[in-house]
Amino acid sequence: MTTPSTSTRPSAFEGPVDSATYRRVLEAFTGILATEGNRVAVLRNGVEIFPAMLEAVERAERTVDFMTYIYWTGEITGRFAVALADRARAGVRVRVLLDAFGTRQMDDRLVDDLCGAGAVVEKFRPATSFKPWRWNMRTHRRVLVCDDTVAFTGGAGISEEWMGDADRPEHWRDTHYAVEGPAVDAIHAAFTSDWLEVPQPVFDGADRFPEHRAVGSVPLQVVRAASQPGWNDAALTIRALIALARERIRITSAYFRPPRHFLDLLYEAVERGVTVEVLVPGPHAEPVVARWAAEYYYQELLAHGVTIWSYQPTMHHGKIVTVDGTVALVGTSNFDARSLAINEQIGLVIHDADITATLDEHFAQDCAASERIDPESWDRRGWGRRGREAVAHIGTFAPRGGGAARRGGLFG
Repeated sequence: MTTPSTSTRPSAFEGPVDSATYRRVLEAFTGILATEGNRVAVLRNGVEIFPAMLEAVERAERTVDFMTYIYWTGEITGRFAVALADRARAGVRVRVLLDAFGTRQMDDRLVDDLCGAGAVVEKFRPATSFKPWRWNMRTHRRVLVCDDTVAFTGGAGISEEWMGDADRPEHWRDTHYAVEGPAVDAIHAAFTSDWLEVPQPVFDGADRFPEHRAVGSVPLQVVRAASQPGWNDAALTIRALIALARERIRITSAYFRPPRHFLDLLYEAVERGVTVEVLVPGPHAEPVVARWAAEYYYQELLAHGVTIWSYQPTMHHGKIVTVDGTVALVGTSNFDARSLAINEQIGLVIHDADITATLDEHFAQDCAASERIDPESWDRRGWGRRGREAVAHIGTFAPRGGGAARRGGLFG
């Protein structure tokens, strides 16, 4: 293995890098302008996520648009279906878009109940379509928009795994976000762009397109990463964030398998003096083959000075990047090739030091419940472990077996 250089690389950007620089470079790099006047609530774990989402649905008076990659099993799936069906019976337009692969384990009776109540339910890119080349390109987006005034997105799926407060192995750790203000339109557009693929009208008379007034002070960029050849906008955003970093990069990723290009970018950041920390699932990773595939890179990452934290209490499903305590990228993208080049994703670039500080505080709390991977100990791991890492590295990303692979697959 090549020994990392001890020289200090210059930053890709000369001069001071402040919050204004981050915003300007990210806008120019991605072509996505930030909107002003937003309010963002950080929702940690199901104990905060589900009550907020259900309350928004129950209060909706005109429209509810909901899309998800994961809708699996458990009591919470029925609660969401009941809330959506109740709104449909009350005359609210309810549209539900379910990824055909990720939600294939959903109870069909819930779909029947929704349709019977008057909701419109569609599957995104079913395998019965006549475009097999698109079957591998899923929508990984999670979007809920109510009355065009409040929107939710983040890592959480609708299943029993997200219940509770990450207080036991079967209750996963995750973060979701509630957004109010002008950025709601851009989040809603992530739903609409995927809804265009189903045989339903886009405009049906229920849309009002209200003028959004400022309700907060958070500038937001909404990154709608499409499934397409080459790197998507999530990849462009992460590329710019790594290049801008001067002090620290903190990455939380449920499925961590960066393409070579992004590994090299992280190593370059370390060489120029940036502290790079990565938080990944530990013994409760779902599916376990995803952990083995990530572990294939650990020795190389550690040799280049990257710190790796292995979360111990339960599965960590978060998808968060913070840089220099200034800006955060959150949403549905993992730090892997499927997120950066294959699936439909949505992300929020949050230009707010206070929210970034909250996410950094959560990162520190999660690290306190994690095991830091020691480079010397890792180098002494046995050949059996090395072998399974290599097999997972070259193996399929649609594993067969138990856990999440059986319920949803393709990694959530």
